[in-house]
Order: sequence, then C-alpha cells, then structure tokens
Amino acid sequence: MKLHEYQSKRIFARYGVPIPEGDVASTATEARQIAQRLGGPVVVKSQVLVGGRGKAGGIKVAKDADEAEALADQILGMSIKGLTVDKVLIDQAADIREEIYLGITIDRAQRKPVMMASSEGGVEIEEVARATPEKIFKLAIDPAMGLMDYQARNLAFDLGLRRAFIRQFTTIARGLYRAFVESDASLAEINPLVITGDDKLLAVDGKIVLDDNALFRHKDLAELRDVQEEAEAERQARQAGLSYVKLDGEIGCMVNGAGLAMATMDIIKLYGAEPANFLDIGGGAKADKVATALRIILSDPNVKAVLFNIFGGITRCDEVARGILEALEEVQTEVPMVARLVGTNEVEGRQILADAHMATAASLAEAAERAVAMARGH
Repeated sequence: MKLHEYQSKRIFARYGVPIPEGDVASTATEARQIAQRLGGPVVVKSQVLVGGRGKAGGIKVAKDADEAEALADQILGMSIKGLTVDKVLIDQAADIREEIYLGITIDRAQRKPVMMASSEGGVEIEEVARATPEKIFKLAIDPAMGLMDYQARNLAFDLGLRRAFIRQFTTIARGLYRAFVESDASLAEINPLVITGDDKLLAVDGKIVLDDNALFRHKDLAELRDVQEEAEAERQARQAGLSYVKLDGEIGCMVNGAGLAMATMDIIKLYGAEPANFLDIGGGAKADKVATALRIILSDPNVKAVLFNIFGGITRCDEVARGILEALEEVQTEVPMVARLVGTNEVEGRQILADAHMATAASLAEAAERAVAMARGH
C-alpha cells in the first residue's frame, strides 16, 4: 500500500525528520489560504500515487498566494498517468543548494533492511543505479541492533557531506529507519533530501510503501489508503480477503494456496499459454468467496478460459463447486471453464459441476491442457 507524499512526510516528521511547512488543499481557494498563511513563494504539488508528476506538469512554484490559487486550479482535476488529481500539497518553497537521495528497503538476499544514499538526489534511484551505480552507497542494517550512529556518520562521509551536516544527517537517517520499522514499511525514501541556503537539511519529498500483510497492526495507516490507486478488481479482492494480481495472459486461474497457484501458472506456460492472473482464494474458502473470485476473473476482458485448481484440505471441493455455480448465476459468460478438484469432498464437487455441464479434469496437466485448448477455440 502506497502513501501520498504529504502522508509520508507527516510520518517522517513524527520521527524527527525536518519537512517544509505546508498543508493539503482540495480546492484552489484552500490552496490560496494555505499559501497566505505560509507567506512567500510556495510549491504546489499534485498528490497522486505515480512518479513523473513534475514532468506531467503536476508540480509548480508560485511566487505568492494569487499564483498558488491559479496553479492549484490548473492542477486539480488534471490526469497524471490515468489518475485524477483531487488534492494538492502547498509547501513552503525551499532554497535548494544540493540534493541527496536517502532511502531504505528490504534486501531479501541479505535478509536485512538496507539503507541507500546517493549524492544524485532528485533523480529516480533506478536511473542512478542504471547510469552511475558507483554513486549509490548501501548500508545493510542488523535488525537486532538497528541503525547505529556510527553507521549513519559513515554514510554521511561516503556522501561527502561537510562536518556541519553530520549531526543533522545522523538524526534524519535514524528517524527514517525508525519510521520504516515502526510502520512495517517495505520502502521509505526521501528524494530529495536537500541542503538549503541556510545550511539545513530538509526532506522536501517523501515516499512510504507499507507491507499489506502488516496493516492489521496499523489501523490508522490502513485508513490512509487511496482507493483511486487500486484497480476495481484489486479493491474487490482485498475486501474479500483474496490474494489477487492481474497479469497479461488469457487463462484465468482460481487456486487455493500460493504455492499451488504458482505451479498452476507454470504449467499453463508449459502448455504454451499465459496466465491472466494470480488468485489464491486461501484455505477454508466458502461459496460466497469463490463467487467473488470468479466475478473478479471474468471482469478481465482478456480472459479466454478459466482454470480452477483446488486441492481440498480445509477448503471443501463441494463448497468451491457451489461457489462457481453461484457466481455463474450472477455473471452470464460464454468463457469456457475446466475444474480440477482433488481432496475433501472431491467426488461431490465434481458431481455438482458435472450436473451443471462443466468440464472437469482428473489431473492438473489435463486441466491445463484443456484450458489452453479452450482458450484457442479447440
């Protein structure tokens, strides 16, 4: 789950990371009022969960409140990469002299958080990694010890910061690390962290991506979700407790268990087609959950056939079969389907589907082969 810039920076501020004074506006009039309160030049920044806002015209500098109102009026309602701007952040403009990148994510190979810093701030870190990887400094952090002061100081020295900035940088780095850990984030970054004309470090932009699996521990953060960022199918899946990822193929998949879902996707590829989605209905799924899952799959216009692969342990095959038929009563479709049901109540489940004239298969290989043939009209 991604947070908006203003949400991310407010979290950073709780941990001692300095951010510009500012507030969020949803109308041009509110933008004017905020700019008047701040005084002087301000930055009007669109709040949408995509990169490239500046290039798209979603970030502008205003010299006064009148111009801030006019720019906010231009930016509000504009579309950036398919997302509509309904909020703008009005920040006090900073006197930027230098820009630094500072971020932290999980290195799964090392099984540790890794802090990254670069003197090439204000640029997408992926571009820096591609063009000048030697300018990115990385620091693996022992999660049992946390980020130590000497490690943050060493990172500051790597960046070539003057001695006057070492203490500020250390405070910011430790604050960023605490925000990352205590929010259960998968990414937290400041890009750029700037050096201002009065020799202060300031986080003028910020980004946090939260781990969805930990949101149950953070009800306050879960409420910050911007539903506009989600595709409708993904929103429905999340609300139903389904694990769903849309892909670009033509074979819709409904499976119980993440490992089995991955194996199902692999065997579809083995037979020469591509999966249209990853969808794990989980253990113990009842008919209503299965029906929701099938509606989500069929909402994808690219789906030419649907493959059900259910290994009934906690999940009962007859419940899955009833869910399939329940969904088909609500969603009229000509998309062909084949089901492989094995395990608890598999005989009953197959009989329910057979009575409804739906194709079944005894093995995953047979089911995949038939699904691919169906998608090709054979």
